[in-house]
Parts: sequence; structure tokens; C-alpha cells
Amino acid sequence: MAPGSADAAMVSSDGLQIDVRTLHDLLQSGRPIRMLDVREPWEHKICRIENSHLIPLADLADRSDELSDDMPLVVICHHGARSFHATLWLRQQGFANAVNLAGGIDAWAVEIDPGMQRY
Repeated sequence: MAPGSADAAMVSSDGLQIDVRTLHDLLQSGRPIRMLDVREPWEHKICRIENSHLIPLADLADRSDELSDDMPLVVICHHGARSFHATLWLRQQGFANAVNLAGGIDAWAVEIDPGMQRY
């Protein structure tokens, strides 16, 4: 997201991360947003954020054509490390709207959906 864009307020000061509460608020608002889950299929079966698109990190380079840069892209993994690396890679590929979900799906389970299964 370019500084000063309508979505700039949703990211951290470094422009690369979003926290789970902000993501929750964005999803509740109905704003168009895409969520990319870069975990493995076995992890995705345990828990997931509804409507997230699964592309395991190892497949991302081959499948990035499934993504669009016309809306915010929130990248998700277990704790935020893999998704951070994926976000950096996506930014290098021209996905200026890619941001990492800080804390990953584990933070989502703790702060937003305590009933979600954790691993």
C-alpha cells in the first residue's frame, strides 16, 4: 500500500504488518480484502480464518498468478514468520498491498477466536 492510500492506516509503521484486531475490524466492515494462508495443508485443516486462500509457502512462486494486487492482501501463517517472508517476497514481485498478519493465526485464536483449535 502506498503511503497515504486509503488502506495505509491498516498497517504498522513499517508498512509491512497488520495486527489481528485491525484485520478483524476490516473483515467486519465488509471492505474488500484478500487473505493468503501460506501454511501447509495439514495446518490449514486444523484451523483457518474463513475465506482465506491456501497457497503453501513452497508453492507460492509457482502459484502467485492466483493472486491479485487490486486489494489489500493479508498473508497468514502459524506465528507470523513464514508469512513475513512471503510478504517481503510478494512485495518484490509487485504486490504493494501485501501485509503480514503479526502473530499469525495463533494470535488470531488467542485474541479474536478463543474457540479456534490451536496447535
